[in-house]
Amino acid sequence: MSPVLAGVLQLLALFAALALAYRPLGDYMARVYSSKKHWAPEKWIYKAVGANPNAEMRWPAYLRSVLAFSLVGVLFLYLLQRLQGHLPGSLGFVSIKPDQAFNTAASFVSNTNWQSYSGEQAMGPLVQTGGLAVQNFLSAAVGMAVAVALVRGFARSRTGELGNFWADMVRGTVRILLPLSVIAAVVLVACGVIQNFSGIHEVGQFLGAKQQWNGGAVASQEAIKELGTNGGGYFNANSAHPFENPSPFSNLFEIFLILLVPFALTRTFGKMIGSVRQGYAILATMVTIWLGFTALMMWTEFGHHGPALQAAGGAMEGKEARFGIGASAIFSVATTLTSTGAVNSFHSSYTGLGGGIQLLGMQLGEIAPGGVGSGLYGMLIMAIIAVFIAGLMVGRTPEYLGKKIGTRQIKFAACYILITPALVLGFTALAMALPTPGHSMSNGGAHGFSEVLYAYTSAGNNNGSAFAGLNANTQWFNTTTGLAMLLGRFLPMVFVLALAGSLAEQQPVPATAGTLRTEKPLFTFLLVGTIIIVTGLTYFPALALGPLAEGLAS
Repeated sequence: MSPVLAGVLQLLALFAALALAYRPLGDYMARVYSSKKHWAPEKWIYKAVGANPNAEMRWPAYLRSVLAFSLVGVLFLYLLQRLQGHLPGSLGFVSIKPDQAFNTAASFVSNTNWQSYSGEQAMGPLVQTGGLAVQNFLSAAVGMAVAVALVRGFARSRTGELGNFWADMVRGTVRILLPLSVIAAVVLVACGVIQNFSGIHEVGQFLGAKQQWNGGAVASQEAIKELGTNGGGYFNANSAHPFENPSPFSNLFEIFLILLVPFALTRTFGKMIGSVRQGYAILATMVTIWLGFTALMMWTEFGHHGPALQAAGGAMEGKEARFGIGASAIFSVATTLTSTGAVNSFHSSYTGLGGGIQLLGMQLGEIAPGGVGSGLYGMLIMAIIAVFIAGLMVGRTPEYLGKKIGTRQIKFAACYILITPALVLGFTALAMALPTPGHSMSNGGAHGFSEVLYAYTSAGNNNGSAFAGLNANTQWFNTTTGLAMLLGRFLPMVFVLALAGSLAEQQPVPATAGTLRTEKPLFTFLLVGTIIIVTGLTYFPALALGPLAEGLAS
C-alpha cells in the first residue's frame, strides 16, 4: 500500500468515527447543560466551594466567577511547582524556578499547555498528576462553560441571565470530561500506553552515557490531554514518545479524541437553540476548513522535490517512522486547528509551506473546530461578523438566530477578533527588535523568524505547540508567552460574555423574506470566506516574511 493511500484511508476512518459519535455525544452534552437536577457528587462540590448552583448569573457575575476560579488555579499550580522540592512524589526533582513556574501555571490554566521544560526531567508524579492533569480537566470545563453561556445568550430573550458558572463548570467536568477520559484511558492502556507511579530506572547506556526512564500516570493524563484539547505531554517528546503514543492505532485514536468534543459541540449548540440545522451549518464550516487544511498539509509533505525526498517517499525529517507522513500530517493539522498543541512529529522540520499551514491554522483563531468550548464561541463570533458583512451588502440590519446585530454587538465581536492578532504581532515585533530574545533562535533568516512568530501565535491562541528550534526557557520568553497566554485566553472571554448578555436581553426578531438564511450552504461559504479573508488580511505580511519566503526559496 502506498503511503498516500494509507494516509487517505486513515483520514476516512477518522471521519467515520467522528460522524458516528457526533449525534449521541452532542445530544448528551445538550441534556447535561439543560438539566435542572444535580448529582450527589456535584452537590458535595458546591457545598465545599460555597456556591449556589441554582442562582442565575448575569454576564458580569459569570465573568467574575470565571476569572476568580482561574486566578486560584494559577496561584495553586504556581505554588505547587515552587514547593516541589519539599514535597513527596517529586522523584528527587528540585523546585521549578519562578519564571518557568509562572509560565507553566499560566499555560495549563489557560488551556494552552505550552511547555518550556522536559516533563520527565523536571516534574514528579505529584505535580504532573495532582497539578497539571487536574488543570487539564478544569481549563477545558471553563471553556465549555463560556461557550454554553454564549449559546444561552442566543437561546434566551428578555433576560440578561446566562446560567450559573459553577454548575456549568462542575457538570462539564463530572458528567462529560471525566467519564470520557476514563474510557479513553482504558483504551490507551490497552494500546500500550503506560500507567503507573514507578520511579526512575536505569535502562542501559548509549554512547557511553547512562539512559534513565521514569514511569508515570501517563494514560490518564494522555486521555484528558487530547480530549480537553490541552496538549501538554508527560514526556518532552509528547505524542511522539512511545510511552504516550505507541502505535498507529493509538495515534489515530488520539486524533479522534482531539476532535471529538469540539465537533460534537455544534450539535449541542443546535439542540440548545432549537435548530439542529444551524448547528450543521457551523459544523459544515469547521469540516470544510479542517479537510482543506489536511489535504494541503498532505500535499506539501508528500511532494517529491529532490532525490532524498523521493527515496523517503516524502518529507520524513522529524516524523516518526511508525506513523509516517500521512498520520503525522493529519495529527499536525488536528492539533493546530484546535487549541491542543500536542505533537507526534517535529513541527519545525516540516516543509516551509507545511509550517505555514500550521501557523495559519492557529491564526484562524482556533475555530475549525477549535478548542473545547473556545472553538464554538470563536466560530459564533465569526458568524456574527459574516452576518454583519452580508447586512452591509444588502443595506439591511443584520440578524443572527433571531437577534439583531447592532452597534453594541459588532463592537464586542470586533474587539474579540482584534485581541489575539495584537498580542501575537506585538510580542513578535518586540522579540525581533530587542537583542536578547534573538539569542534563543537556533536558525537565522525566514525560518528563524517563523520560530518566533510560531511561539507567540501558539501562546496567544492558546495552542501550545512550538517550532522547537527556539529555546523558550528564558526569562523573556517565559514571561512574555505567559502573559500572551493569559491575555489571549481571558480577554476574549470578557467580550464573549458581554456579547452573550446583550443578546439574552433582546426580544426575538421574527424571520422575514429578507432574513439571511444562516442554515443554508450559501452561509457556510460566506462564513468560510470571511474567516480566510479576515485572517489573511491580518497575518499575511508576517507569513510572507516567514514560512512563505522559506517555502518559495526551497
